[in-house]
Amino acid sequence: MTGHYQPTQRRTEVAATKSRERLTVAEVCEELGVSRSTFYEWRKKAKGPRCIKLPNGEIRVRRAELERWLDAHEEAA
Repeated sequence: MTGHYQPTQRRTEVAATKSRERLTVAEVCEELGVSRSTFYEWRKKAKGPRCIKLPNGEIRVRRAELERWLDAHEEAA
């Protein structure tokens, strides 16, 4: 079955896509080029992108929210 998706392969692709939709703090910091301490300072001051706090205490940021937040901070040249 060359060229056909297997159910397991499709689930893996969906999971990978969904994981990219919700970024870790490390991924956000890397993308923005800021330190974790800067990210958490922004969060404390309610100046960073909106976050999701998971039951285990970890933080995630939706890709769409990060893009919205960046757009809101865009300045005209």
